[in-house]
Amino acid sequence: MSIGGNIRALREERRLTQEQIAEALGVSFQAVSSWERDEYKPDTDKLIRLAGLLDVSVSAIVEEKKNTFKTKDAIYNWEHMKTYVKTTAKYLKLYNTLKAVDYAVAAHEGQKRKRSGVPYIYHPLNLACHALSMGIEEDDVVAACMLHDVVEDCGKKPEDLPVDDAVRHLVALLTKEKAPEDRREEALQRYYAGIAENPKAALIKCIDRCNNLTTMSWGLSRERIYRMIRETEEYYPALLGVIKATPEYNSAAWLLKYQIESMLDIYKRLM
Repeated sequence: MSIGGNIRALREERRLTQEQIAEALGVSFQAVSSWERDEYKPDTDKLIRLAGLLDVSVSAIVEEKKNTFKTKDAIYNWEHMKTYVKTTAKYLKLYNTLKAVDYAVAAHEGQKRKRSGVPYIYHPLNLACHALSMGIEEDDVVAACMLHDVVEDCGKKPEDLPVDDAVRHLVALLTKEKAPEDRREEALQRYYAGIAENPKAALIKCIDRCNNLTTMSWGLSRERIYRMIRETEEYYPALLGVIKATPEYNSAAWLLKYQIESMLDIYKRLM
């Protein structure tokens, strides 16, 4: 793909118009259009600013892409996943999970995953399916997978959740406090220290990180990706250690460690 093709593809991926690009760079939309048609190339200053605006490296714009691949934001249909989780929960008599699924679907209604049209409920359903596929059939764990973001992202309170106190406690542990940038690291240390004291919370958080790592290439800015890599390397080895030290989660620990570390390695090589 040419420079113009790269600019157009990156712009469309970020749902920006030629006019928006032009306004941000102080040029006419006809100039942006001419770049995308490969009639002209942006000068060095505009190229650097354009890379910053699109949140990519300059090389991502100027390198010719000989091979392109079709990508997808979601692998499974969320409604099929919902049916699977509810059917499994009924069979295993996971009563908290049954209530948690419907509650989470309602709480996250209208929300989308970052930079996509994927319904947000896809994420907690993914966690629940991930846990079940690893043989984790504990009602409080699967229910907390479904509810782990409803307090942080939907304005709900732990005490109002339609589940028992064990699930509410897990959701409270998994809810990150909002903190200003200058206190972010201190808040993260408290957050992960609390999770590390509970093997079930550590398990859910590692499943959560696995799912977020697989989607951050299109859901996060380049700077946020760097930040997530650093955060994962700093805090997740301890959580994986807690899971590994819990006999019933030993197999899950191996799978989660493999997925987290292999995803980090892939991102580092590509970036």
